[in-house]
Amino acid sequence: MAFALPPLPYAYDALEPYIDSTTMNIHHTKHHNTYVTNVNNVLAGENGGALKGLSLSAIQKEVVSLPDSIKTAVRNSGGGHWNHSFFWSVMGKTGSIAEAPTGDLKSSIESTFGSFDEMQKKFNTAAASRFGSGWAWLSVNADGQLFISSTPNQDNPLMEGIVDQPGTPILGLDVWEHAYYLKYQNRRPEYIASWWKTVDFDVIAKNYTAAKSGGLPAFDTPLA
Repeated sequence: MAFALPPLPYAYDALEPYIDSTTMNIHHTKHHNTYVTNVNNVLAGENGGALKGLSLSAIQKEVVSLPDSIKTAVRNSGGGHWNHSFFWSVMGKTGSIAEAPTGDLKSSIESTFGSFDEMQKKFNTAAASRFGSGWAWLSVNADGQLFISSTPNQDNPLMEGIVDQPGTPILGLDVWEHAYYLKYQNRRPEYIASWWKTVDFDVIAKNYTAAKSGGLPAFDTPLA
């Protein structure tokens, strides 16, 4: 068993001008690919049997119970692989995506946060205030309620027993500097504001429906 780098569901320049093609290429072929390589090294190593038969999503849920000898590597690299695979899936080319929530997702956002604008503000604050490297998330908790959180490094809400607020992510934003520095330098809030133009709310709605029924987001995590 070994994971492969999933292809992007769009061209490297598809998210221009909001996310530049050079950043997308480096982010995908270098940073994401390194996480894939490193988690595969764990799988091939002495204690890789602890991950045998587990999907990438299942690995996230099992991190807390893994042997200490591989826990940190799997948390960082397995988390990095899952987070990036998920991240690519929630974005798309402007003009070809649903740029605002509708239906049950819209109603749930308004019920939980008061309005879509208020949800964005809270999400933006979580993303901008994450010290150092990490992620911001919109997730569904065990009671079916939406919540916003932020995690350090490559942690994600699936890592129950590790993160403060476990749940099922339906939207996530990478706020590591490698995700935005070439275009935005130290202007993380500007990157966050621009990124919303790439979010495909049809995908987020599907993720929400899956999470509400106890499922997980669907995206490509191919095996080598």
